[in-house]
Amino acid sequence: MTAAANRNTRWPVALAAVLLVYAAAAGLLVTALPVKDGERDWFASLIPGGWMAWSFPTAMFFLTIFLLLALMAVWEYARPGGAPRVGILRFETTRGDRLFVSLLGSAFIHLAWLGLVGANLWWALALSVIYAVAVFRYV
Repeated sequence: MTAAANRNTRWPVALAAVLLVYAAAAGLLVTALPVKDGERDWFASLIPGGWMAWSFPTAMFFLTIFLLLALMAVWEYARPGGAPRVGILRFETTRGDRLFVSLLGSAFIHLAWLGLVGANLWWALALSVIYAVAVFRYV
């Protein structure tokens, strides 16, 4: 079996491993949440007295960035190359460039939403997903 054929049959294993690690880490974060008055405190510090205020949302944010990078690695493993292309911005971008642009744009969408609308960020998340799909499709 050639290396390319072997890669085409084994990428689902890599994808499953990445998703399993993400789910396990998220589960461990949930179990690490402090309990106050019989309920989980979703915004409390995971490490009281630590050098950084790691709350559940903060940890999930960084874990999700790790997930996206790992998914990009699996995508590259499954379909190597990802040749640069010229989109609506009129310069060459690779998959990694488009991921960076979508993450950066999503950060600005969330900051603008916080400043203009308020702290309910679910609609900002929906806009960010739509923005990321558009970036990967047209940029």
